[in-house]
Amino acid sequence: MKTPRLLLAVLFASGLALASSWAAEGWKTDYKAALELAAMEDKLVLLDFTGSDWCPPCIKLHKDVFEKPEFATFAKGNLVPVMLDFPRAKEISPEIKQQNEALAAKFTIEGYPTLILLDSKGNEVARRVGYQPGGPEAFIKWVESTAKK
Repeated sequence: MKTPRLLLAVLFASGLALASSWAAEGWKTDYKAALELAAMEDKLVLLDFTGSDWCPPCIKLHKDVFEKPEFATFAKGNLVPVMLDFPRAKEISPEIKQQNEALAAKFTIEGYPTLILLDSKGNEVARRVGYQPGGPEAFIKWVESTAKK
């Protein structure tokens, strides 16, 4: 029965690698700093409530959308992305954990992934719960249609 343990170890390690690469690619973890940056740059804030090391739809969303060059290009000009992570195995700082829990309560998060678009003042503009197919193109279309309202 070593095969299931080995498989779990590989999945766990790849989940940690994905989680660290997401944060390294322009994703913020400080909510207040993200709002300030959005105000300075006249951008929307994208909150990504995720379970980066245990949630299959979250991992799929990052792989199919957020890791694509089309998303990176769009986000650079239009969004301040903020990862609000709720990992099970990965350690995060107590301050970030407390912030994420407070924001999950404030925005009444009931499932993962939950994506919320905010204006630069922190007002909710749109919300999406769960994995939505269609890749970066569908995601960008959702943001653009929301921004026009």
